[in-house]
Amino acid sequence: MLDTDAQAAREPRGTLATITEKFSLEFLQKHLLLPLDGTDTVRIGIASRDALPALEDIRLVLKQDVEPVMMSRAEVEEGLRQLLVDRLESGPAEDGAVVLDEDDRITDLYSVSSEAPIVQLVSTMFLKAVGSSASDIHLEPYDDQAIVRMRVDGVLQDAFTIPRHQFNKVVARIKVISRLKHDESRLPQDGRTKLRAGDRAIDVRVSTVPTLFGERVVMRLLDRSQKLRTLSDLGLDAGTYNAVHEFGTFPHGLVLSTGPTGSGKSTTLYALMLEVQSPHRNIITIEDPVEYQAARIGQIQVNAKIGLTFAAGLRSILRQDPDIIMVGEIRDPETAEIAIHAALTGHLVLSTLHTNDSASAVSRLLDMGIPSYLISAALLGVVAQRLVRRLCMSCREAYVPRDEELAQIGLQPAQLRGRTVYRPRGCEKCFQTGYWGRVGVFEVLKADEEVGRQIVRSGEASVIRGIAVQKGMRTLDQDASLKFLEGLTSVEECLRATRA
Repeated sequence: MLDTDAQAAREPRGTLATITEKFSLEFLQKHLLLPLDGTDTVRIGIASRDALPALEDIRLVLKQDVEPVMMSRAEVEEGLRQLLVDRLESGPAEDGAVVLDEDDRITDLYSVSSEAPIVQLVSTMFLKAVGSSASDIHLEPYDDQAIVRMRVDGVLQDAFTIPRHQFNKVVARIKVISRLKHDESRLPQDGRTKLRAGDRAIDVRVSTVPTLFGERVVMRLLDRSQKLRTLSDLGLDAGTYNAVHEFGTFPHGLVLSTGPTGSGKSTTLYALMLEVQSPHRNIITIEDPVEYQAARIGQIQVNAKIGLTFAAGLRSILRQDPDIIMVGEIRDPETAEIAIHAALTGHLVLSTLHTNDSASAVSRLLDMGIPSYLISAALLGVVAQRLVRRLCMSCREAYVPRDEELAQIGLQPAQLRGRTVYRPRGCEKCFQTGYWGRVGVFEVLKADEEVGRQIVRSGEASVIRGIAVQKGMRTLDQDASLKFLEGLTSVEECLRATRA
């Protein structure tokens, strides 16, 4: 019989050394076998019965009975990832190497074992980042050491340090796999690579800049196996959901998503596209990079080296008979002009802008030279957003906040009546941070007739914002405060996300 106790994954491992000495990590990964035991019995986690023949091979080699433990595929892969990290951190193993596929530029992290120590160190760093769901890795050289930091749930955290004498070799390894010039350290460089950890495919965008003590490296990680989210998953209340959903029902016009880098703008636009997707609508996107892979949506990757810019790609998309066009970002006047004209000629155009709030999107378009009357005619609405860290539900603790705390986020003590609010505490599940995951904070500006007239008059963001608030728009600050009252986040997170 198969043991279905998934808790076995957390038991002490007594015979791991024996199994990993006789069977390579590649073999374990191929068959999804996770050695686990703390007893005299050899116990191995499996994700399906297809692995049973491989267990027979292990039994014959070890000359011992092997007890299968049925687990989920995710549990097996996470266990293998941790096994590899432990093995790399304990020193060089005896077989295997990082494999770089010259054709598709994919580095398989699970195939690493005994190549040079620097190769192991870099792979360990990536595996730690993947395991903690980090969005960015920062390598920062200083006089006596180099610090590695990882951005988890939007906040940078120290991960580990690298001895100063090894740092340049680590940077060289990263340059090799991302196709950068390894002999150029005086100029900034940008590159890309792909990683694979089991079934998880990770795109990595690499940026290097020279500093006083060496090259500083920042790597953005994009997990292509990440599930697309719906509008309902993003933390929108009923009113905000209805407003955003309504934008997607228009046959033409411009919808903008604004906010800083990493605030979830593209996620929101994809959620909106999924919401209104149908066999009767042709949806095409142009992005840099393509962040999600979606069925029945045509996706174009920007490639400036061959002239495929946002503007050039957008022109070509217009010849593809699209109903909905998603432009990853409006970066320049040319792209803005084409997007506006597309919105005015029968297409629903979705795009992002880097602005602090919803009303500032109008000012940004005006700064790009777009006439105010065209903006007024094309714009349907703007969704400004931030991401706040969600309190860990396993360890959050109820408390009574001070009046001063509430005043910081625009609340009165009377608004707590009948509500329970929480603050972070920290536990093993959330790595002692008190937070796990993130939730969106939104501000939705509807470009109705009154807002349109004001855009033509002056386009002044503060006036447009005032009109929208009078009509009932909830600001980013107010939506963050509501998330606090709902017990989803903390006062500190509200302030960090909306007033930083």
